[in-house]
Amino acid sequence: MAAVPEIRARCMIWLGHPTPQERDLLAAAGWDLRVIEDPKGARIGLRGGDRVAALLDLRNADDAWADAMQALLAPHSDLPLVVIGDTDILLAGCLLHLRQPLDLAQLQRLAKIVDGDLPIGGGGNGTDCLVGSSAAMLAVHASLHKFAPVDLPVLVTGETGTGKELAARALHEMSSRRGRPFIAVNCGALPASLVQAELFGHEKGAFTGASARRIGLFEAADGGTIFLDEIGDLPLDAQTNLLRVLQEGTLERVGSHHSIRIDVRVVAATHIDLEEAVAHGRFREDLFYRLDVLRLHMPPLHERGDDVELLAKHFLAQFREQHRVRARGFDASARRQLHAHRWPGNVRELLNRVRRAAVVGESELIDAHALQLADAAAANGDGLDGVRVHAEREAILTTLRDSGFNVSECARRLRVSRVTVYRLCKKHRLELEALRL
Repeated sequence: MAAVPEIRARCMIWLGHPTPQERDLLAAAGWDLRVIEDPKGARIGLRGGDRVAALLDLRNADDAWADAMQALLAPHSDLPLVVIGDTDILLAGCLLHLRQPLDLAQLQRLAKIVDGDLPIGGGGNGTDCLVGSSAAMLAVHASLHKFAPVDLPVLVTGETGTGKELAARALHEMSSRRGRPFIAVNCGALPASLVQAELFGHEKGAFTGASARRIGLFEAADGGTIFLDEIGDLPLDAQTNLLRVLQEGTLERVGSHHSIRIDVRVVAATHIDLEEAVAHGRFREDLFYRLDVLRLHMPPLHERGDDVELLAKHFLAQFREQHRVRARGFDASARRQLHAHRWPGNVRELLNRVRRAAVVGESELIDAHALQLADAAAANGDGLDGVRVHAEREAILTTLRDSGFNVSECARRLRVSRVTVYRLCKKHRLELEALRL
């Protein structure tokens, strides 16, 4: 087996006075922080193997303090140096002059420069794929940097469309397993009769149609990470085998009694309350505690403040790189609508709205009409066309019963998304847990 890439700590030596917001930003970008406010008697010590940078904070600094700090830095000319604050001083070895206010993008850029070949972001890797600078997203970034180097299971929670798979990919790319397989599995989309064979593989002749041996998704992910989306939809018998993988690091293919040792990090995701599923006997309690070692919550878009506009611009810029469209921005009416909408489909809904608006828009600035969010808010049923409001509850309830209260099957029959099914259940006060009893 190839050598495992080493994960080295990244430390920022801040010479000056970082604000609480800047401390949060550094944590979100994966930097450990050491602050030196007074140059008298201070020393700069470097631990072997760490990636270290120094930041000279010249905001509100007098000449004597600045000179003393530069004298402190002088013996460490090989230390990457960045500066924040207005200055006309030309500092030897200065790598970057950071803008004010400091933001996450600047710190991530610095990280890539300091780390060299460490893939923190870009091309969908690392945390750059999780755009946002709200307090909620800074907390997500900080958790990703804490969890990535620790080879333990992670449970990602949050509504559908909030970016749970992106977070799982970021954890993988930021860990020592990067470069190894990352396999994403939608547990709710696996046929109940084939879940075991898909996840753990099967031997030839194990069941009708098994004409040859086949390795499962867990074996395919050996050495890397497997992302189990909608883990709450996993059948109980498959839950038992998953528990064995987590406890013993082994699995058995369907039709075999031979144990196979594997090395896989499990990241699971759910938008349902697993504690409630455990209470109703639909999810194993011991498996829940095995998965819920480290928990990462992805916030809904309506709780992320100005991130919605930042994301909309990001998605539009990405779309413009791939398609020739006139749209290059958003007018005031569109920006107001972006902030006013509740975004029940979260980031995924925003992505699709921006893409559609970029195509149908007639001018260089996307307007409210092109976004069509007012129409979405006024619509009843999101795809249950022709069903009157007073009959909507009966329609969703009947389809749930006919599909055995399987949300995925109900969504397929109604030709809507799973998000819509859950939203309609909430709207009409249909408690799925109670109905399934």
